[in-house]
Order: sequence, then structure tokens, then C-alpha cells
Amino acid sequence: MHPHSVRRVTGALAFAVTALAAGPQAEARITRVELTSSAAFGDAGFGGVGQFDRITGRVFGEIDPRLPANRVIQDIALAPRNARGTVEYAMDVYLLRPRDAARGNGALLFDMPNRGNKYAQFSFNVGTVPAVSTTDPGASLDGAGDGFLQARGYTVAWAGWQGDLLPAANRLRLDAPVATAPGGAVVTGKVRSEFIVTAATSTLNLSSGSFTGMTHASYPSVSLDTASATLTRRRRESDAREPVPAGQWRFADCLASAFPGTPDATRICLRDGFDPDYLYELIYTARDPKVLGVGFAATRDFVSFLRNEITDDYGNANPLAGRINTTLAYGLSQAGRFMRSYLQLGFNADESGRRVFDGMNPHIAPELIPLNVRFGQPGRAYGQHEDHDYPAAEGPLSWGGAENARFGETDGLLDVCRQTATCPKIVQTVSSIEYWQGRMSLNTTSRNGLHDMLLPDEVRLYHFAGTQHVPGGGQAVNCRHPNNPNSYQEGQRALLVALHDWVAGRAQPPASRYPRVRAGTLVAPDAASVGWPAIPGVSYTGLINEMQALWFGGRFDADNESGVIGVEPPRVLPQRFTLLVPRVDVDGNEIDGVRSVSLQAPIATHTGWNLRKAGYGDGELCGLQGGYFPFAASAAERAANQDPRLSLAERYGDHAGYVNAVRAAAARLQRQGFLLPADAERLIAQADASGVLR
Repeated sequence: MHPHSVRRVTGALAFAVTALAAGPQAEARITRVELTSSAAFGDAGFGGVGQFDRITGRVFGEIDPRLPANRVIQDIALAPRNARGTVEYAMDVYLLRPRDAARGNGALLFDMPNRGNKYAQFSFNVGTVPAVSTTDPGASLDGAGDGFLQARGYTVAWAGWQGDLLPAANRLRLDAPVATAPGGAVVTGKVRSEFIVTAATSTLNLSSGSFTGMTHASYPSVSLDTASATLTRRRRESDAREPVPAGQWRFADCLASAFPGTPDATRICLRDGFDPDYLYELIYTARDPKVLGVGFAATRDFVSFLRNEITDDYGNANPLAGRINTTLAYGLSQAGRFMRSYLQLGFNADESGRRVFDGMNPHIAPELIPLNVRFGQPGRAYGQHEDHDYPAAEGPLSWGGAENARFGETDGLLDVCRQTATCPKIVQTVSSIEYWQGRMSLNTTSRNGLHDMLLPDEVRLYHFAGTQHVPGGGQAVNCRHPNNPNSYQEGQRALLVALHDWVAGRAQPPASRYPRVRAGTLVAPDAASVGWPAIPGVSYTGLINEMQALWFGGRFDADNESGVIGVEPPRVLPQRFTLLVPRVDVDGNEIDGVRSVSLQAPIATHTGWNLRKAGYGDGELCGLQGGYFPFAASAAERAANQDPRLSLAERYGDHAGYVNAVRAAAARLQRQGFLLPADAERLIAQADASGVLR
């Protein structure tokens, strides 16, 4: 299935032999640590661990492009070199460490930033809110909340790995080198940008997109002549592209002056404005690609430095020297995809052949990331409507294992680290959105959808049933239905503890929980197969983010999500893949996976899909939002609405009955290892204080 898999494994063997032989004279490393700020974090302290220090600054490193472990980095040979023949970079860093090292638990939780934003505190500390006001959501989600991570003694660290971010307060960035052709010539290439807006506007950055916003730097166009580029639009992703005449748009900024505006090689202005009902696509020739794959090596070297070194080359102290004996990694969404590609490309072995991360939790991240790509756009994602044709799922999606070869799965994400004995223990966690939008079923099934594949011994997989990508209430402006608020935070907390215990050899984690073909819980997306109930006012379409093989040109290494894209838009190949979704019960709630209290004592139907409403690409899947459809309060209301789902009164009788159902569900989840005692008490108290059947 992946013809380059032999090449990948051969490269890993070469690294295992040559990395040690290379010696310290050819070592990629962190050369200088500049810590610019240190202050108390959590003045009151955190239980027996006490106070924490917040440390910020920058680190500087060098990569030797001649080493086998680094040659996999796209365009590393075109990056400028210093007098030592190495490639330099710098990255923003941010750490929270126990003030008294002896009170910590000896574990580093390294949170891979998502578009430069810190999320571990938000993910694990209940009640975390932004520490400072910001217009960049998530950029300062490092508040203490209930102090879960700190009270358990974790040191938490972040470092910027993404080299195409614009500067902003609280955003962690990597200064990546720009590729230059031999003789200093400018490197150019074809770039495709996609624009979808939720409100009419005249001007966008060339990098603007559904998941990139105005936060990413744009690759400048080599020409301001619109005749040398192509702009199209369409209402639905599968519609034919309609050309937008070259006279109706400019490479320009029209925010301060009307069309044709001020010429700008990094912006696009549309005379009549961008319409939220359309998907726009620009294909142009760009210049000056950054060597973004440096982010993989920079992460490897920084964590190895934190774990193993005392000082940098200038005698500056490693701020975690002697403090950590275990390294865990967490990555949410884009950051989780970074982690999967990091493993696939062999970066969990440092220059001395040592394992970098002992344990990893890639969260809501079923695909890969096109970081190691010339003119890469790692801020793009995947979706049925938006970012549909960007590279994300060309390489292996399963963790692999020889036992799956009989199903045609001949390679996996752990092939390289197995050759160097540097694979971490892995806890993969996903929401329901990943099945509908992220092609999650291909992580665990053969590509014809007929067979379940086995997980390797070092992997556990948990599906948080009936959840959206990031749970939350309200309703998105472009979606038909309210968002899905079903929380999986409690499950995340329990599984972080389980991962740490597993890595430390204290206990095995709970058995994997996810839908499977042979159990009849992973099925085709049509209503009959899923078991969808006819909920009034809800149109069930069974629409899913289909997957097809794409051809990006002969210089793109699809197996490794790396290389040079030469064909835009990509050519669609005949090969198709069968995607499956979780089956639901009579209420429309998923029946397999980790079923939270909200699913075991439900007051609503929670889905992993939502639909776009009129004026916003009507009927397409709506981003990463799920849906929320409350039950009727009484039998009479249910009958009046012709709702097939039992009412709250029919289920629980009264408020006390509801609280008892929550209490029983919490007890079950505790026994199964998916809920910590303190969280169980909190959920029961919330149910008791709720207005359900009062």
C-alpha cells in the first residue's frame, strides 16, 4: 500500500548505525538558553507540591544537515549554514516547574503548542481561563484553574515548533530558516490558498483559512499580476470551480482604501468582497519557503536537552537539570498530528540514539501534518467542506504492526522508532468528530472497511463517545444546530494518570475502548446502519468527509507527508477508501467507546456532526462542531413533538432519580478507570445543583 515503506525503515537502520559513529563533532543540539522572565505561578501554591515558577525565554539550536537523522528534513540542504556548517534556529519556550524540585513528581508534561498556543492547562485543569486578555483564542490558556497538573507535581513545558506564525503576545514561535537555491537564487513554487469566511470582508491574508485565520505568515506572490494566478469559487466542496475574472481581484490591501487598494504581495482583495456562502481557492506562484521541518528536530533536541544536559554551550543552566526522569508529550488537534508525523519520521531518537519521549497522548488527531513540505501550510487541517484537498492523510494512519499485513496494512507510524528501540507508550484519544471529519476509522480498519486491525502492544486507543472536537456550548454562526457540550475532560485527566503509571511501570492502563467492525459498533454512515432515530427538526444526511487518493506530483513523498507539491489542485485518483462511523442507540447517542456521565445519564442527544446553514454552504458538514438535541421534559411534550426519544420524566421520574443515575454512571466510570474520585464527586454535585426535573 505504501511503496516507500522499505526506504523509511532502511533510513532508520542507517541512522541507528551512523548516529553514534558521527560523534560529538557532528552533534545537533541546543547551543544557548536565554531565560528572560521568571515569576511565581499560583501564589497560594498547590497542595503538598507548593508554589510553581513560570519561566519564559528563547533557546537557540543548530542542526547538522549532513547527519542521516536530519537529512529527512525537506530543504535542509538549501538552508543557510554558519561557519560550522550547521543550520541555526531559535524557538520561544515557556515552563511551569515546582519551586521545590523535591516536591515534584519527576515527570515533564511537554505540551506541543497548537498554532503557537498553549493548551495543556486548559485541557487538564478544570476552570482554566485565559490569564490575560487576548484576541488570539487559546494563546494564554495557562491559568491555574483547579491546579490539577500542578497539584500532581507535573513540570509543564512548551516550545514553539511552527515556523510560519506571525508574531503575537503569548504565541510561541519558531524562527525557521528560509530555503535558498544554490548561488543565492530565490526558491519559487506553486501554492494553493483556500478562503472561507463567516462574515463578508474585502481583504484577506494569502494564508487565511478556516483554521489559520490571520495568524499565519503568507508566502508572498512573485508577481502582482492577477493574470498569472487563478482565483475560483464554489458553494460546496464538490461543485465545479467557477473562475473569478482577473479584473475583479488584486494582490492588494483594500481595508484602508477601496478597490483596487494598495498593492501587497501577501494579501488578496476581492472587489465585491468575499461571500460567506462560497469557498474561494487561489493558486499562485510564491517565493521564499521556510524550512518548516526544522520544527521536528528542534523539538527533539530541546526535550533531550531538558532531560539530559546540565548547561548549554555558554554555561547557562538547564532550568530542569536533575528534575525529570520521565517525559510525556501531549498534543491537541494540530499538535497531535505533529506528534504522529514526528514519530513516523523517526525524531523520537535523539542524536545519541536515546528515546526522547517515554509516553505520548496525541489527542483528537487522527491524521498527519504537512510540515515537512516545501511551501508547507501546517495550519491547514482537513474537512468535508474546508481544507478538503490539503495533504493530511496520504501516509499511514494506523500505528502498524506485522500482524496487520494480512489486511494490506504493510507499514505504520511506529516503523522507524521500532528500528531504533525508541517508541514511546501511546494513549490516543479521539472525539466523535474525528470519525465524521477526520477519517478516524482508517486508524483501526483496513481501507476497504471490512476488517479491524490490531493495535500494537505499546498503544491504547480511547474514543470519547458522543463528543465534538473541543466540547463547548453555544452555537456557531454558520451551523444549523447548537454545539455539543459533552465534556471529555474528566476522561482525559484519568487517562493522563494512567499513561504516567504505565510509563513508570506502576500499572497497565484500561483496555482500549473504541468502535469496531466485528462488534457491529463501527458502521456505514447511512441512517439505517447508524441506527439514527427520527428526531424532529433534524435532517440526518449521513454526510461524511470522504477520502480519495490525491496526486500532488512526482516530487511529493505521500508515504511520509513530505516533499515538494507540484500539482495544484491535486489530481484525484481512482482509488477510494471506505470510512465508517460509530453506531448509536435509540436516543442517537453512540454506544461504544468511553461513555461519559452525560451519555450514561443523558438529557440530550450528542452528535459528532453538525450541518452548515443557509448562506454558509448550506448542508455541508459544519467545521469541528457536533450537535446537541435536548430531550422533551415530559411525556406530553414528547408526544406533541412526535419525538421518539423518552422524555426526562419518563427516564428518571424526578430530580432525585436523575441524580441517582448520574451517581451510578460515575461509579461505573471509576471502576473502569476513566474517572478520578474527585471528578466523580464534582459531577454528582453539578447534577444535584442542576435544574433537571426541578
